Amino acid sequence: MMWRGVAMDRRRLLALTALVAASPGLMAAAPAKDEKKKAGGGSFLQITTLTASVMRANGRRGVLTVESGLDIPDEKLRAKADSVLPRIRAAFVQSLQIYASGIAPGSIPNAEILTQRLQRETDRVLGQRGARVLIGTLLVN
Repeated sequence: MMWRGVAMDRRRLLALTALVAASPGLMAAAPAKDEKKKAGGGSFLQITTLTASVMRANGRRGVLTVESGLDIPDEKLRAKADSVLPRIRAAFVQSLQIYASGIAPGSIPNAEILTQRLQRETDRVLGQRGARVLIGTLLVN
């Protein structure tokens, strides 16, 4: 009985030692908040994933997923776009839903047409040109 308790204590001690030995490496591997790299560069403003319903070729509903962002070299315009980002996103969702409702069942979405529509909405919400819409992923599931 005594032997069993010593073995359990030894296992706990080894596990604790391994955890303590690994923790400085974990702390060093975590990026600092200031060092975090911004995806797409300094002039890129990421827009969260957009989705809309589409009809698939078999007659079932599918989901059109679009990942996009804005490339805005002008710092003042980028600050303005960042402040009205919820409005831009709402305009994108509405435009995407209208576009998706007009797609024939089973057809492939046209990225060029969708980009033009999103660009028009961006220019409308910002009240000027200067932001360029970039589409990263266009997926029908």
